[in-house]
Amino acid sequence: MSWEKSLIKLSTYEVEVLQKRLAEIGDRRQQAEMRLAMLFAQGETEKVQAGPTGGWDLLRFLDALKARMDVVRSEIEIIMAEEAGARDALAQAFEEQKKYEQLAEQMRAKAGRKAAQIESAAMDELGLRRAAR
Repeated sequence: MSWEKSLIKLSTYEVEVLQKRLAEIGDRRQQAEMRLAMLFAQGETEKVQAGPTGGWDLLRFLDALKARMDVVRSEIEIIMAEEAGARDALAQAFEEQKKYEQLAEQMRAKAGRKAAQIESAAMDELGLRRAAR
């Protein structure tokens, strides 16, 4: 395997790894958002169940719930920042892969032109030999 193919294969592998990482981060973000939605639903359910006589117990519960929701929101923000970084890394890996593919294509084209020049020179020489007879 030529070095160009090895380089392209390696860059393709890197892109695949980064795509998997981005998918995993997206899954973690969705799970955190689901936890946040569940906490919100839990709070709404508790408000309905407490009714007008809930008072202080409901307030304490809602304060604790707000703290838990803030933790989940901060976790989501961290995950979103990680996701943005993973997207940037993936975009850069795609660019690198494209550069390697273009370089390999240019090298193939150059080799093809060189082969055509050699063939043309050989045909010219053959024509000169026939003309000299």
